[in-house]
Amino acid sequence: MALQFTDEEFQAAWKELDEPQLDGGWELFTETMGVKIYRLYDKDTGLYEYKVFGILETCPADLCADVYMDLTYRKHWDSYVKELYEQDFGGQKAIYWEVKYPFPLSNRDYVYIRERRDLEVDARRIFVVLARSAPQTPCPETSGVIRVNDYKQSLAIESDGASGTKMFMHYFDNPGGSIPTWLINWAAKSGVPGFLKDMKKACNSYKSYCQKK
Repeated sequence: MALQFTDEEFQAAWKELDEPQLDGGWELFTETMGVKIYRLYDKDTGLYEYKVFGILETCPADLCADVYMDLTYRKHWDSYVKELYEQDFGGQKAIYWEVKYPFPLSNRDYVYIRERRDLEVDARRIFVVLARSAPQTPCPETSGVIRVNDYKQSLAIESDGASGTKMFMHYFDNPGGSIPTWLINWAAKSGVPGFLKDMKKACNSYKSYCQKK
């Protein structure tokens, strides 16, 4: 079954590298490690969606894209991953991802599809990865784990002209259950910078990981 992403969705993602789309209520949420995080309130859920702009230093864009796509490697460097793999679920290829939540909260799991495209745009090389939940995928739910059915993420990256990566990320998920708002805000404020720090480390260690395989 083909992945359900359009050319327009890929184009909209990489264009934010040049012209961030922040009209309509986006507000600066936090700035850290050379990265700005904006958020937009979603009236339907009472949650926020996020946009992240910045530079990931010392990580070339092609390496960054490879690390981001490598699910097996992510289990080595992302301490929040409990399970992560791609599988054929009833004729549809999808990714299963279980995320560890701190006690006493239940873990969350996701079933989602994603697609990567390496684009040539006016002599620029831009890597775009789109992902979104696929609730229709026949993957049974696990007792004690809350299924997240509303998740989307887009990532666009290119060289910053030096040894790093210029990046844009757009992210929303509705974790379900009763999680205090302060915890969701804390996770967004500390989780994104923490993820970027881990990602940088992961990029620097990827070559030696691949040699050991």
